[in-house]
Amino acid sequence: MTMFEAILLTVITASTPLLLAAIGELVVERAGVLNLGVEGMMVMGAVMGFAAAQWTGNPYAGIVAAVFAGMGMSLIFGFATQTLVSNQVASGLALTLLGQGLSGMIGEGFVGRPGVKLPALDIPYLSDIPFLGPILFSQDILVYLSFALVIGVAWFLFVSRPGLKLRAVGDNHTSAHALGISVVQVRYLAILFGGACSGLAGAYLSLAYTPQWVENMTAGRGWIALALVVFGSWRPWRVVIGAYLFGAVWISQLHLQAAGSGIPSQLLSSLPYLATIIVLVLISSNRRLSLINTPAALGKSFVPER
Repeated sequence: MTMFEAILLTVITASTPLLLAAIGELVVERAGVLNLGVEGMMVMGAVMGFAAAQWTGNPYAGIVAAVFAGMGMSLIFGFATQTLVSNQVASGLALTLLGQGLSGMIGEGFVGRPGVKLPALDIPYLSDIPFLGPILFSQDILVYLSFALVIGVAWFLFVSRPGLKLRAVGDNHTSAHALGISVVQVRYLAILFGGACSGLAGAYLSLAYTPQWVENMTAGRGWIALALVVFGSWRPWRVVIGAYLFGAVWISQLHLQAAGSGIPSQLLSSLPYLATIIVLVLISSNRRLSLINTPAALGKSFVPER
């Protein structure tokens, strides 16, 4: 394996959880809901996925458990914001704090245990192709699923009729309601989908990226996923590009540390977060750019009686 090939493989592993979480949040925000609890849903997916894999010895059981954990957390957010009509920003932040605390309590007994690693799916003959084989045809199921979700979400949002309804809800929930669309139902379904994707992202961290459980192992990836949605202008294919760019930044700081670059490790470790801040500042400084594809009703609560 060449050094370049090894770097590309590590970029894929670093980018996949970002892409999974971001594509789910993109659908949520397209429905007009701002869920800042991605980090909390991810970490709950990580701990429940790891726990289920430990109990059953099957990593795929861990994936299923992580999906349900993410959806369960998202239901709490959905009930707070759609049924009780509470503030979306405050509810999302509370969800993140809940997820971090609850995952630490659940995962206390799993710290230090070896994990059950998610196996790679080697495609016969194709995986033996030099260079391209290991990169494209010898990945685990969640890497392939991340791209399948991007294709599916792009088709759903811009081709299908239900996707058109979801975008209508995100752009003008009052008009959508007047046309007979159930705004609350559409948003609940979008929130559940976002929770499932965040759970998958967490499962990837504890079953594939580093098969172990460490408290707060998401390390801010949920916040980066939120920034990726804005970076990608709420477009699935742009989110893919953003996820892999941020994944490359994440991996570059690890390689620089390993190479003994002489740059303080604390500064190198902060590179992904610095890149996130810089991107958000650049986007927000350009009003026209920041408004491109932004759902008009994003973050606004809907109450039919009003």
